[in-house]
Amino acid sequence: MRHDYIKRDFSVYKARQLLEPGPIVLVSSAYKDKRNIMTLGWYTVMEFTPSLIGCIIANSNHSFDLIRKSRECAINIPTADMVNAVVKIGNSDGANTDKFEVFDLTAQKAKKISVPLIKECYANFECKLEDTRLINKYNFFIFKIVKAIKATSPVYPQTLHYHGQGIFTTDGRKMDKSKLFTKWKNSPTF
Repeated sequence: MRHDYIKRDFSVYKARQLLEPGPIVLVSSAYKDKRNIMTLGWYTVMEFTPSLIGCIIANSNHSFDLIRKSRECAINIPTADMVNAVVKIGNSDGANTDKFEVFDLTAQKAKKISVPLIKECYANFECKLEDTRLINKYNFFIFKIVKAIKATSPVYPQTLHYHGQGIFTTDGRKMDKSKLFTKWKNSPTF
């Protein structure tokens, strides 16, 4: 298919509006008697086996120290119906606020980490800090997913995607192109 797009200069500082990596997630963290939830969009899948996720967490964020000290977190995937809570969580300070209570979210006990999961989220990934070498220079945490759970339905939930300046989109329609992937069909990571 050929597209004859008309293109104009675009700010390099807005590139993330087009390169958004996937659905917005809620990262829950805890250390000693403190816990927090933060909204996160800057992450990337880094490896399939072991399952590694890289996340940018600003050192000014309350979660930064909780995660650095506990060496674990939970990555929780909210659905589109949670958009107001997702925005409000991202716009509130967790240092003096228990976001589980304020936003009426249920802290669910995890199996392999001491950080609570968010019960209302579609999926939850229990993560342990795998590599700390990029934290000081780039605020880049590398986590290993040690346990994952997801809802049994819907198969393809409506998740949130952030494009900057308060604009979200949700997943579009399903397009099944699995027949084009014959080379990898028997792969456990396909």
